[in-house]
Amino acid sequence: MRRARLVGAAVCLLLFVLLTVLVAVRDGAPLPGDRASHTWALEHRPPVALAVARAVTATGTGALPYLLAVGAGLLAGRDARQRLCAAAGALAVLALGQAVRYGVMNALGRPRPAMADWATHASGHSFPSGHATTAALTAGLLVWGVTRRSRSTSAHLTAALILGWGAAVGLSRVYLGVHWLTDVLGGWLFAAVWLTLGTRLAAPHVPAEIRHEEQVSGK
Repeated sequence: MRRARLVGAAVCLLLFVLLTVLVAVRDGAPLPGDRASHTWALEHRPPVALAVARAVTATGTGALPYLLAVGAGLLAGRDARQRLCAAAGALAVLALGQAVRYGVMNALGRPRPAMADWATHASGHSFPSGHATTAALTAGLLVWGVTRRSRSTSAHLTAALILGWGAAVGLSRVYLGVHWLTDVLGGWLFAAVWLTLGTRLAAPHVPAEIRHEEQVSGK
């Protein structure tokens, strides 16, 4: 399972690098699929759908993701010390991931879609999407916390719902016209790589008995 996870992260890293190079080579111009998804969003914007999209997108920024990251750590720990360490680690993964993403975003400087098409506020450059990255990182941390707490069917259902929320935040950015589809895809790929890296870096600090339990369970 661990090897498969590393292979998956390597594939995501390769795709992210390729996508980043394409964005850079084309000076930020829309890539295949970007204009089609943007046009579809502009043509399908009933008021109720816009209101829902704005509500969903609001959950992908501000203090909420950081509070959820802390909550993920608290769920993952087995006692007070582990909960404190896990919460600090989850918070660090999210914060450092945001810092790296911000650096990539400013280095590329990809323009957003035309401001006239925006249905919500946005700032900064476009690639990779900050909301998509933040929500994906937060969702991944929450899934980690939930599945460490329990392996039950309800825990896996909760994990699926959390992942659905993370995806919805990213897609809402395209629907609201402030990001290209490939901005969101870039955010998801980056988050997948960063979550795996964070897990690997944190492994030496996990108590030996917990690592043994995870190996036995196949994690």
